[in-house]
Amino acid sequence: MDNGGCFGRGCFFGSIPVGGIVQAGDIFMTSNSILQIGIYVGVLLACVKPVGRYMTIIFTSRVPLLESVLGPIERFVYRCCGVQRDQEMSWQEYAKAVIAFSLIGSLFGYAFQRLQGLLPLNPMEMKGVTPDSSFNTAVSFVTNTNWQGYGGETTMSYLTQLLLMNVQNFVSAAAGLAVFIALARGFGRRNASTIGNFWTDLTRGVLYLFLPLSFIMACFLVSQGVVQTFDRYASVEQLDSSAEDGDTSTHQIIALGPAASQVAIKQLGTNGGGFFNVNSAHPLENPTPLSNFFEMLAILLIPAALCYTFGEMVGDTRQGWAILSAMTIVFLAILAGVVYFEQTGNPVFSEMGVESIPNELQAGGNMEGKETRLGITNSAIWATATTAASNGSVNSMHDSFMPLSGLFVMLLIQLGEVIFGGVGSGLYGMLMFAILAVFISGLMVGRTPEYIGKKIGAFEMKMASLAILAPCGVVLVGTALAVATSQGRGAIFNPGPHGFSEVLYAFSSAGNNNGSAFAGLSANTPFYNGLLGFAMLVARFWVLLPALAIAGSLASKKIVPTGAGTLPTHTPLFVVLLIGVVLLVGALSFLPALALGPIIEYLQLTSH
Repeated sequence: MDNGGCFGRGCFFGSIPVGGIVQAGDIFMTSNSILQIGIYVGVLLACVKPVGRYMTIIFTSRVPLLESVLGPIERFVYRCCGVQRDQEMSWQEYAKAVIAFSLIGSLFGYAFQRLQGLLPLNPMEMKGVTPDSSFNTAVSFVTNTNWQGYGGETTMSYLTQLLLMNVQNFVSAAAGLAVFIALARGFGRRNASTIGNFWTDLTRGVLYLFLPLSFIMACFLVSQGVVQTFDRYASVEQLDSSAEDGDTSTHQIIALGPAASQVAIKQLGTNGGGFFNVNSAHPLENPTPLSNFFEMLAILLIPAALCYTFGEMVGDTRQGWAILSAMTIVFLAILAGVVYFEQTGNPVFSEMGVESIPNELQAGGNMEGKETRLGITNSAIWATATTAASNGSVNSMHDSFMPLSGLFVMLLIQLGEVIFGGVGSGLYGMLMFAILAVFISGLMVGRTPEYIGKKIGAFEMKMASLAILAPCGVVLVGTALAVATSQGRGAIFNPGPHGFSEVLYAFSSAGNNNGSAFAGLSANTPFYNGLLGFAMLVARFWVLLPALAIAGSLASKKIVPTGAGTLPTHTPLFVVLLIGVVLLVGALSFLPALALGPIIEYLQLTSH
């Protein structure tokens, strides 16, 4: 496979391929890179309308074909939980249900890990997890962050992976989706006091969306070679013996387990937690180019399609397409930057006479930390997709990316996980920025702002501001505490600006419910487990609760007819305004911190 990408002093997309390279003087990109990016984005956008339409049906009407099979299960769940499926809730009741469900999930997750050594389906006899790590992991999976300070194959039993990680992958994603659906109802209703039923939304999301898609995805992954078994770890004879600590070994232990079922929902639910420690760089989690492509597609599939669902639920699909356009533009711009700097490679190597240009004999560029079977372009697409969504899974080592590539993927997280973002959470986060954008435009013309026919008042602005600023605050304060204390600095193994980047990335990831890491930070300590766990809670609920409050407020309002002074929110002008607001907030909040990390590291590298 030609693993070329964008390199040189710029990027050119419109010239004629010559020998597999698109050239314009010394500015060029491999045609293979363009093809890979084009196919990925094209397939993703082609899936938006059908998947988005299907999700609208799930939450607004019945699904006859699936209900004939899953309907009895749905009704059984309601009977067991005492839920009246059509009894709606106020936003306060909806919020209490979300918090109660999350609290129970956290307590269950903590207890399950602590008692792991006493439970069945533990063929490798894994012991109970430490208290601080149990707290961090329980919070991580409940908040849909899936930050992992542990190695899955060396820490968690099969039962823990199935009943804790896998179950939370389903329900935490469904909880975020339910909150978005409630907010969409708030925009679409008038003079209403309710926004739906959380238990109904949660159940239908799991049964009719995540379960069927995950089943199909898991079967496909098994066909590609992703492992799905309850057998003990395998001991295989090596072709060549290896020496460790003076002992010669002829066998290797290969970790196994029920991985395919977890990999499917970890991608579709934008969870990202790997069954194995190296996540989707592991050949038993991501064995082929096809599995790699469809796992990347699954990361953004539902977040992108929800834009269309939003448009349908508010009665104007143009609104959804406008938001999707803003997301896609930012995504492609950052993806181009990541490919460019990774394919350019390390300038120090160039000074040493090491060639970075792709040719028949080598991929070129910065291949450190990347799978040779996947290459630079696939690694860049995955890194951009996983940080655009609050997914956090990886097929390469982000810690080995070039400084500005690392800056770009970190910035995607720091923007608030609104460029696609998590299932539901990304779109309701982006709607907070849309409210801010119409407020700013209203100030410009001296008019009360409106969005999708609803007046945006002081209450909505307070809630939107809280949702936007709370994650920024927890990231910056957490990073400051880590680098100012001996406990925080003691876990940094890389000196200088790169070590600071690792800490900033960790809190950006936890403080925006992403879960990926630069991985050069030893974060599995009581200090980091506690502080990062707190950051995950703030990032989840200080955005989720304001979104529900706005949903309740908007649902009670009447629809305001559009007038001559109304800003159209489906036009290219609004798309540009929305992108500008998102980037401006990110730049103002994080540029000083980024200057201390990846920017200084880049300047040091180029001045070597």
